[in-house]
Amino acid sequence: YGYKDDSGEYVGFDLDLAQEVCKREGWELVKKPIDWDSKDMELTSGSIDCIWNGFTINGREDQYTWSKPYVNNTQVIVVKADAGITDAAGLAGKTVLVQADSSALAALQDESKPDNIALAKTFKEVTQVPDYLTAFMSLDSGAADAIAMDVGVAEYQISKRNGSYKILDTTLASEQYGVGFKLGNTALRDTVQKDLDAMVADGTFTTIAKRWGLEEAVSLGK
Repeated sequence: YGYKDDSGEYVGFDLDLAQEVCKREGWELVKKPIDWDSKDMELTSGSIDCIWNGFTINGREDQYTWSKPYVNNTQVIVVKADAGITDAAGLAGKTVLVQADSSALAALQDESKPDNIALAKTFKEVTQVPDYLTAFMSLDSGAADAIAMDVGVAEYQISKRNGSYKILDTTLASEQYGVGFKLGNTALRDTVQKDLDAMVADGTFTTIAKRWGLEEAVSLGK
């Protein structure tokens, strides 16, 4: 939903949505990568205005002022197509990567999901990495065996890698994405939501979703 491409530019579905909102409001978009562990401090201090990058609402409903949910997402597991791993049982004794402070990590640690807890116990280890680019590089090099991640990101990355990876038929969790604002900042939230709703009405939202292969995952306006 937001990542650095091969040319060093920050790109992605969420960034395109944010750029369109800024265009409509006459704002300048500043794309700021942050350590997810520092996101609340950044938001509280005012150094960022919102968190908009595959940000999960579920479990955080009272911590931020949220836009309407705009994506339905699931957490899945990606492996190399030629790894000989056909299902979750094949991950026993394997190294599985997750992005730090991600929904996939939370799903594997969620005590209310005993199947996930049991699955994680079969892994050799769960290792946190700063971003999915690092995760895929580790998978390419053989330093890791699988990545637990968002299905939309997984499908897009696989399409860009000539089908050399596959998604296992295992869903770790389902969730909804929204734009998170500082708690109480309803004014900015309302302005952004107004533009998102207008983008749905005029077709721009769908056009951007199709650009990133996410038209089946988006929920706003449906």
